[in-house]
Amino acid sequence: MILQKKEDAEAIRQAAEIIKEGGVVAFPTETVYGLGADALNPLAVARIFEIKNRPFFDPLIVHIADLDEMSRLAVEIPPNGERLVKRCWPGPLTIVVFKKEEVPDLVTAGLPTVAIRMPKHPMALRLIREAGCPIAAPSANPFGYVSPTTADHVREQLGNRVDLILDGGPCEVGVESTILSFSEERPRLLRPGGLTLEEIESVIGKVEMGPAQEEKPSSPGRLPKHYAPRTPIVIDEWKNDFEAYRDKEIGLLAFHEASVSFPFRHVEVLSSAGDLREAAANLFAAIRRLDALNLDLILAESVPETGLGRAIMDRLRRASKK
Repeated sequence: MILQKKEDAEAIRQAAEIIKEGGVVAFPTETVYGLGADALNPLAVARIFEIKNRPFFDPLIVHIADLDEMSRLAVEIPPNGERLVKRCWPGPLTIVVFKKEEVPDLVTAGLPTVAIRMPKHPMALRLIREAGCPIAAPSANPFGYVSPTTADHVREQLGNRVDLILDGGPCEVGVESTILSFSEERPRLLRPGGLTLEEIESVIGKVEMGPAQEEKPSSPGRLPKHYAPRTPIVIDEWKNDFEAYRDKEIGLLAFHEASVSFPFRHVEVLSSAGDLREAAANLFAAIRRLDALNLDLILAESVPETGLGRAIMDRLRRASKK
């Protein structure tokens, strides 16, 4: 049964009971909507993988509501990690640290580390506290597809496969959390996201970029093709041979204005003011609207790779992979 409700105490209590009983609930965070289950219940976590058709080698992020919950999940947090989470949580930051045995291997894809974050959304925090357990939650969409930023996106994609959908309105940030690993000598950025590299380095200094050589993903969002619509996306290279696209049904995903004159079927502008935060918040919804038009192609313009522009370009590159 699907129930879609605005934020109220009864809806959250009902969702928490479903979590306690091993069910799966879609809920809002400031980044994207998550598909949540009790992180310490392997059978409940298995339902997440089943609903999303997610490969078991792709680890999940565990969501908490209080710093004290870290002691149930992590062996330890290094001093610079503690400094960072005290400054940036709740917020769009996930840290990867060595896990305790209590954390099921299914959650971590058999890795010795676990990814943890504290979301900055009142409904998410109330749900976690009411459920009384950490909640494992990837994005609430079929695996590999565009992440949901409204409750309607979840309903359209997952329908009655989810036990309940909590509606907390549109997501403020609009791209997934930044993932930073503390499993090596120096912190390493595994995925750019809603917390910028500049903000992180202002707190803990220089971090390593990109994952070390790995046989399987060390965190979510590391696969080459991800966040992808059904319609193929082409980034920037179309500008070198624009005539080749004239016989096709084309949509444009522009940063702040359409830079070429062409009879596009539809144009989505991420931010008319050229604001990267606004562009990030609008990214996935804009891709969805273009994807719904049954176009031949979506032509996308790149954005500056500073601040949240890194996260936007990371998502666009993965979405455009063949």
